[in-house]
Amino acid sequence: MSILEKFGLSPKDKKGVPNIGEKKKKEEQESAEKKRKYARGFIFFAFLLLIVIILPQPSFQPVSNYTIGEPWKANDLTAPFTFSIKKSGSELESEREAVRENTVPIFHVDPDAGLKIQNRIDSLYRNMQPVLDAYLQWQRAIDNPDVSAQNDSLRFIQEKNLSDLRFTETAWNTLLENYAEIQLNNQPSSRLIINDIRNNLDDIIENLFSDGIIDKPKSEISQSEITIRNLEERTERTVNLSAVRDRIEALEYAISRFDRLYSTDKATLATQIFNQVIIPNLIYSESDTETRLQENLDDISQTKGAVAQGQVIIRKGDIVTEEKANMLESLASARASTASAMERWLRYSGEVIVIVISTFVFFMYLYLYRRKIYEDVSMFLLVFLTLAIIYIASAIAYPFEDVNSYIVPVAIAPIILTIIFDSRVGLLATFTLAIITGLYHDYNFQYLVATTAACSLGVFSVRDIKNRSQFFFTTPGVVFLTYLAVVGGFTLARYGGWERFLNDGFFIFINSFFILFTYPLILLFEKMFKITTDFTLLELSDTNHKLLKDLMNEAPGTFHHSLQVANLAESAASAIGANALLCRVAAMFHDIGKIEKPAYFIENQTSGNEHDKLKPRMSALVIKAHVSDGVKIAREHNLPEVIIDFIKSHHGTSLIKFFYEKARKKENTEGKIQEEDFRYDGPVPKTKEEGILMLADGVEAASRSMKDPTYSKLESLIDRIVEGNIADNQLNDCPLTFRQIKIIKDSFLNILVGVYHKRVEYPEDKKEKPEKEQEQIQENSTDKKEEPEQNEETDHKETGE
Repeated sequence: MSILEKFGLSPKDKKGVPNIGEKKKKEEQESAEKKRKYARGFIFFAFLLLIVIILPQPSFQPVSNYTIGEPWKANDLTAPFTFSIKKSGSELESEREAVRENTVPIFHVDPDAGLKIQNRIDSLYRNMQPVLDAYLQWQRAIDNPDVSAQNDSLRFIQEKNLSDLRFTETAWNTLLENYAEIQLNNQPSSRLIINDIRNNLDDIIENLFSDGIIDKPKSEISQSEITIRNLEERTERTVNLSAVRDRIEALEYAISRFDRLYSTDKATLATQIFNQVIIPNLIYSESDTETRLQENLDDISQTKGAVAQGQVIIRKGDIVTEEKANMLESLASARASTASAMERWLRYSGEVIVIVISTFVFFMYLYLYRRKIYEDVSMFLLVFLTLAIIYIASAIAYPFEDVNSYIVPVAIAPIILTIIFDSRVGLLATFTLAIITGLYHDYNFQYLVATTAACSLGVFSVRDIKNRSQFFFTTPGVVFLTYLAVVGGFTLARYGGWERFLNDGFFIFINSFFILFTYPLILLFEKMFKITTDFTLLELSDTNHKLLKDLMNEAPGTFHHSLQVANLAESAASAIGANALLCRVAAMFHDIGKIEKPAYFIENQTSGNEHDKLKPRMSALVIKAHVSDGVKIAREHNLPEVIIDFIKSHHGTSLIKFFYEKARKKENTEGKIQEEDFRYDGPVPKTKEEGILMLADGVEAASRSMKDPTYSKLESLIDRIVEGNIADNQLNDCPLTFRQIKIIKDSFLNILVGVYHKRVEYPEDKKEKPEKEQEQIQENSTDKKEEPEQNEETDHKETGE
């Protein structure tokens, strides 16, 4: 037993008993609305928390804003307490540069350098001995005819090549001839030149090491002194750079000594031996030098002198010079360092209040005037995500002293919101962004005015995008010129100089260039949030689109009908301030479902009528199917959902009158025919644009069937079509007003009068038409008279009758 039966009621008698299905549906809607409310609250408070967290720390400036080279506009400023004057950036940099130049490099004594040299000498002499022995054996073979001298010469050459000794031929000859002469004549080995060189080599290296050989060329050392550290003895001494030698000077010293001791050839040999074994004994320590440099830099004082309490810092009207600006910065720093926790929190709280109020005003605007955005959680998130990007960029740019505040492309956010939604949302976003980013940049009034003006004109420039060049050239140019004009005005008003204006202009140029990144951001948002912007609509409006090409090839009559409907809808939408581009694109795609069965629609028929083979009910089903087929095709080709809504609603739930009347006549019984079977599935239009398309579609189709259209006939036709849709409740959910409907009808009439205007009849047109053609015209005229006038107007394009 059902609940209704339990109370003694039939299922049809529901008075006083709530509908369970409706109640459950209502509860689900309330639950969904509650979830959306929580989601919106989370987005809003997360956004507030983000911009409060990234809010720059208060700078405690003596005034909100001042500019070097301009007059001081505030009252006389006196020192509230004694504070130190900070050195300017140029002064500090000059002192740092002096420290870098005067910090002497540090070298470490290598205690093993002498031993390393002896090892190198021993290795060199060991490599030399096989070559000397092979040469001696070769010379003995030459003097003894019984021994093969050729083999000994080859062995000598092989040993010489393997020795890896870097001697010139002259040095080799000096060495080999001396060795062979001593050995072949059995003279004492003390007369060998290599032994004598070694003894003198030790003395020269000992003298050089006593002064020191550094491992870095003197040309790379700008200081006149160096520091020498002996880690073993734990000593450190600073000596004049001229007291030590680098490798080049050590070699020059050795050459001069060898020249005094030996003849030219022997001195050359000794020099080449020295050059192969010498190494520095003072090694440069980069880490110790850098540590010493950093210690010296840290010792630089950040201040110079002081300002006593009560001393006048600057008077009203005085020009803010570099020196005065430095004193003002010193005061701000002193205030910041001496500010109590309470002062910091009070200042921070004041800035947070400004941020919260500014953001709340924007939030209330969405709530009161843009409910569609407010109700849609994804769109609500998109708005605040766009704003957050700009706030984060401003917070990142603020700490860099050399980066001008104008570098942040604030206009990106309002432009994106204008393209996605409308210019009013973009303008409110402009005011909110300008206030909060101006607060980020030390309450800069000039920045606030310039940003508001540039962003506002940028919003106006993208209200009605017709092509990409408008976006890539016009909008950045408008923003750039507006910024320049406002900044130039402030510069003139404050007697500012060219230097500051050009500096601001450079960063404004970068700002305007960054606006080009709006396009990829919009594409990203379109993918993320599944939205359709004017950029997408511009792409779809191209008649080379694959779907439109297929429509033109498969159903040429429907294609031309769609173009005419597009012209009517676009003109009407422009006249009442609706989205003309959306109307045009939707009109071009609204009948794509006819691609499936084009021959069943009269505008595509060339001979015969397919409906003659079908019953009226089946014909109605075929006609209705072009809507569902259109939705299916649109989804297969990834058309935006907003365009699919037009395809669904362009006939609403209207009646297919021709086949309905035909079925009634055939059945001859009204009770057997259900009117719902001959109505489209809907839904009815819910937006102004959808309503315009429905009216344009009906008017264009009916006007094609008119004979000798005149102004009065067209006007009467449009009135009947529009009034018929209103009477059939097709525009009940559409927010079109009676005044707008009147404007739409006038727009349709102007377009159709232009299409069907009378033309001059040329002589060749007056020739008598062929008899067969005249008969066909007469036959068609007779058929038309037999059909109801209303069917002729509303169903002609669809039925094929």
